[in-house]
Amino acid sequence: MNTFETEMDEAARKAISSLARYKFMSFGYWAAIWVHLNRVSGLKRPNPFGRLVRFARAEQAVEFSKEVVE
Repeated sequence: MNTFETEMDEAARKAISSLARYKFMSFGYWAAIWVHLNRVSGLKRPNPFGRLVRFARAEQAVEFSKEVVE
């Protein structure tokens, strides 16, 4: 495993750990580090936070549709 992969794995682990502890700013920091390393490394690994993003977008759409109906 090269240095970029090691650092990306550590950033992903720290991001998820932060999220689990309600440390949202720390989650954002580590998630951004992962995205940056993915870009500069050229590895183009799938984003490990993609499922979280899709979930958040779906929840946002539900809330928006509730506001429109009310």
